[in-house]
Amino acid sequence: MAVQARVAGPADLAGMADLLAGAFHDDPVWSWAFPDPEHRHAQMSAFWGLMLEGAAGYGWCWVTADWDAATLWVPPGLPELAEPWGSQVESLVNELVGTRAGEVLGALECFDAAHPRDEDHFYLSLLGTHAERRGGGVGMALLRANLERIDALGRPAYLESSNPANLGRYRSVGFESIGEFELPGNGPNVTRMWRDAV
Repeated sequence: MAVQARVAGPADLAGMADLLAGAFHDDPVWSWAFPDPEHRHAQMSAFWGLMLEGAAGYGWCWVTADWDAATLWVPPGLPELAEPWGSQVESLVNELVGTRAGEVLGALECFDAAHPRDEDHFYLSLLGTHAERRGGGVGMALLRANLERIDALGRPAYLESSNPANLGRYRSVGFESIGEFELPGNGPNVTRMWRDAV
């Protein structure tokens, strides 16, 4: 499947945050982080909105032409969140989840600690498919299109899979498991995956 996609601009970020909130609504990790289904979509929209704002300037937020799927990549050597957005994470998490903030912030620290540091790489922070299009291949088509650009630059790529159901999909485009970690308080496992430069 071919896909038409473009780099998202500032006007697209709210729509992308909404798309991603729907995509991750039942995700094992993010439903653990935001356990109240009644408020989860709004909480995720706010959280993903901050993530997108903090990385949009890198030019690697992608959305398909029909708003079926979106990706957020962090290019080599750059922080996942540029300032001032990086400094806003703790206060936003406190606002969103209250007494669970310590666990959620601990989970974010686990992600950071597990991140490979030995070799510069593109980091797939987010990949989400609209709930009504899930399983149709559009998300993987967007991922393949992104990886073609990364391959042209001769760079490796890294991601964390928050859902075991996606491991085979990622392996099909060249990612290999390099370990996993568990989130705080007997939380779910997250799989770390690496793809060598082509």
